[in-house]
Amino acid sequence: MQEISQSANPFAHEVDIKENEVGVMALGGLGEIGKNTYAIQYQDEIVVIDAGIMFPEDDLLGVDYVIPDYTYLVKNVDKVKALVITHGHEDHIGAISYFLRAVNVPVYAPPFAMALIKGKLEEHNLLKKSELHEITPDSKIDLGKFQVEFFQTTHSIPDTVGVAVHTPVGTIVETGDFKFDLTPVTKQFPDIQKMAKIGREGVLLLMSDSTNAERPQFTKSEAWVQKSVERIFRRVTKGRIIFATFASNLSRVKMAMDAAIKHGRKIAVFGRSMETAVNNGRELGYLEIPDEYLLEPSDLKNTPADETLILSTGSQGEPMAALARIANGTHKQIHLQPGDTVVFSSNPIPGNTASVNKVINELEEGGAHVIYGPLNNIHTSGHGGQEEQKLMLELMKPKFFMPIHGEYRMLKTHEGLAISTGIPEDHIFIMDNGDVLALDEDHAHPAGHFSAEDTYVDGGGIGDVGDAVLHERTKLSQDGLVIITATINMQEKEILSGPDLLSRGFVYMRESGDLINEGRRVAFATIRKAMLAPNANEGMIRKAVIDEIGHYLYKKTARRPIVIPVLIQAK
Repeated sequence: MQEISQSANPFAHEVDIKENEVGVMALGGLGEIGKNTYAIQYQDEIVVIDAGIMFPEDDLLGVDYVIPDYTYLVKNVDKVKALVITHGHEDHIGAISYFLRAVNVPVYAPPFAMALIKGKLEEHNLLKKSELHEITPDSKIDLGKFQVEFFQTTHSIPDTVGVAVHTPVGTIVETGDFKFDLTPVTKQFPDIQKMAKIGREGVLLLMSDSTNAERPQFTKSEAWVQKSVERIFRRVTKGRIIFATFASNLSRVKMAMDAAIKHGRKIAVFGRSMETAVNNGRELGYLEIPDEYLLEPSDLKNTPADETLILSTGSQGEPMAALARIANGTHKQIHLQPGDTVVFSSNPIPGNTASVNKVINELEEGGAHVIYGPLNNIHTSGHGGQEEQKLMLELMKPKFFMPIHGEYRMLKTHEGLAISTGIPEDHIFIMDNGDVLALDEDHAHPAGHFSAEDTYVDGGGIGDVGDAVLHERTKLSQDGLVIITATINMQEKEILSGPDLLSRGFVYMRESGDLINEGRRVAFATIRKAMLAPNANEGMIRKAVIDEIGHYLYKKTARRPIVIPVLIQAK
């Protein structure tokens, strides 16, 4: 096994793909969950697979999304021939609007993903400027030196495909997210025969989903969850059922809706993303719901509780989602009632556990019965476990292997699985985002690195929030802010008014009179001394105030707030 890292990479900041080699690189999706974006380059052509986002961790204060750095693609924009999409999850299509602003190339995507993409592009006023092509598992795309074909996989969203990119050097396979579900609710079965055919014809490099590499088993089928959902609807004969799941998990949405219709319940849909998913599912034929079973929000008050299903977003505890607002009593149309049963048909994403628990507690306090957790068999993963990952390796029989889609420990575990299937250790590459792997028909080696740092999306800003800003936000959140204001006359070396001290997030001023008053005296003495120094200027005074007030406040409180002097010069 060969590991490539920026610190140890002898080719750092230099891409060196030879004329007879194909280069493979990740802009995101290595050592992390999300931001999946991969590029394959041969001579003067590049094809990109997926354009995902990553949701920020708690330390990225104020950041909405994390997207890849597209600088390398922008610099080589004339070489980029297409963006190919494996499926419609946010970590694979969430950044598509930002991607197309940077690199406007044709997009190829399966039907459900395409419906979601169109909605995103319309929101950003990019739909009319974009070239979109819908594909199926049987589609083939000729991109010049690349020929791209697809194979059907199963996941927790309809219309998922793996991608086989045929290059003059050999075939590179990117699996997308997958599991081998042989009883899928969508009836879209994994095309094992086609995978085996691609493997027999020869796979130079396999790039395979590592998300569940630490689970030593097959992942349970959606049909297993369906039995649990049926059982819940059968047993809950009184009160409303509020069913929360990922809007994109159309299999789970279909289970709930089918069970509701079977047991005489009408369906009200809440949450923008859930409404979009249901509309797209109906248009594409994945959801067969008679119009008479769909309720408008205004119909809820006239519908008996035991004849109602509320399908909602918010299974991850998102504070603005419908379920959280129902739980805390701020939803305008739905209020908890005695006898309500709330079903969480998902597991918390890492980092969301506290938010989910908060919503569950609020629902329980409001009198609802909440069904959640693995003991109730109401969720299964969309990613294959170790046995499925080994099956993919055996089907594809690659010469070289690169684990993707996962944190570093998952990639390492997947490496071990590959070795157990007979792939030589020195034919396996664990890479970082921005690393380049170059391959010819018989060899593979590291071939450089380009910038692939995280880009932060904060409101309407893209990339204008960096580490320095985040450091300041963290410091503000921990110790607060102190503003020192004074009016000065530099010519006369006089303080005309102030200084005043204002605290925000540091101390409660009404209860800290002695600290504030002494701080004013320290600021007054500091400004006066600094003004009397030879060649005094405003910058010198500001620095002196920051240093002295910072030292004083730390001595008194053991905290270091941000100190901002505001000096007003009298004319």
